[in-house]
Amino acid sequence: MNDWFEAEEHVERARQHFEANRWSEAESELRDAISIDPNRSEWHFNLGLTLEATGRDAEAHRSFLEAYELDSMNEPTLLALGLSSLRLDDPSGSIKWFEEAAKLKPDRPDSYVHRIEAYARLNDHEQAEVMFYMAIQMPEIDEACAYLNMAESLLDRGLCDRAIWCLRTAAKADPTLPRVHARLAEAHASLGRLDRSRQLYLRELRNNPGDVETLLDLGCLLVEMNRLGEAGEKFRRVLELETDNADAHFYLGDLGERLGEMDSAIASHRLVLRLDPAHSPSRRRLAGLLARRGDLLDAQRLLHRELRSLDHDAAGFSDADLEEFGSLLLDAQMPNEAIIALRILIDRRPDSARAHHTLAVACLSTGDLTTGLESCRVALRIDPEYVPAMHNVALALMRDGQWLKARRWVRKARLIDPDDPSLRRLRAKLWLHGIAQAYRGVCIRCARTWRRVFR
Repeated sequence: MNDWFEAEEHVERARQHFEANRWSEAESELRDAISIDPNRSEWHFNLGLTLEATGRDAEAHRSFLEAYELDSMNEPTLLALGLSSLRLDDPSGSIKWFEEAAKLKPDRPDSYVHRIEAYARLNDHEQAEVMFYMAIQMPEIDEACAYLNMAESLLDRGLCDRAIWCLRTAAKADPTLPRVHARLAEAHASLGRLDRSRQLYLRELRNNPGDVETLLDLGCLLVEMNRLGEAGEKFRRVLELETDNADAHFYLGDLGERLGEMDSAIASHRLVLRLDPAHSPSRRRLAGLLARRGDLLDAQRLLHRELRSLDHDAAGFSDADLEEFGSLLLDAQMPNEAIIALRILIDRRPDSARAHHTLAVACLSTGDLTTGLESCRVALRIDPEYVPAMHNVALALMRDGQWLKARRWVRKARLIDPDDPSLRRLRAKLWLHGIAQAYRGVCIRCARTWRRVFR
């Protein structure tokens, strides 16, 4: 009996600590209670809520599972398991828990509302809409959450006008909904309504001035609007709130690059890599800046590390990442390594003229004229008017001594783009070669004539 009273006292103190946002004290009290009586499902559930409040989602999920094993017929536990699965990036697993909750309480809308998000994250948007229409027909629905989740699904599909309507409905249902105006701003920005987007971000910040995510989003929007000074203020404001925010330092590095402040940009990207050594975008940006400054050894060292990441997890590189990476390797005088990245890109996008052309540049840089010419020809089959490929075909033919063919390619390219400076340079080389050949021919004929005269 004394143990029972002691456990209840621990639980009561845990409740008081939880309400006062003293998470560690609440966790300690609950663990003491559970050590006395480990068979109380609600205590495991409360421990899960406490761990969830501190951002320890994996541990919270385990506590909810322990609560479920002790009482499998508790709807809040099933909903908590579904939500923690979503936070752990397991939408398929979350659907299983939400379906169990719906079987227990088929007239409750919560499981349907959360399944909108789960199906949207699985790109099953048709099923997400089914869940949405089922949810809004039920009483006591959290209308704001339902419309917000449906808006996310619509935004993923690029249906921005419908998403805006859903977000407005969500904001009307609950004006305090976190980041609803920021999501509206994002939708307007995707439609090109940049000034309206800026106003909505500012409205979100009036409601929550310390929202770091909104400050970063607004800063990026201001960069897009070419209001670079204001963007810098937003990023620096983030660093006042979180001095170790790697994203803010990254965006300040990008801003320094745009403003031509190379030393400042390099310092920002170095700081990002100290805070987050796995930050690939900063590593690539820093390597590009160092290569441009002539520090090739430092640039190559960074890019070799990025190559190890590519070998380990090529799926983690998007097509744009691979294209940027290939170009950086060329800038750092690493053409053989560039070929590796570009071949992966071409496997993914065999119809990209630009990718084939960049591979051609890498092959020509290694002296492989045959593969370089073939890649250029593939690029021209995909896009017959791709002038950079024509330029490189002409360049390869000149290296191979096929001057007449090179002249024809330059002539063809100049019909498409007569103002291209690289074509002008090639034309000048061909003209000088023609003069040299003519002069050589005259000299040979004169020599033959003099030999006949002397005979």
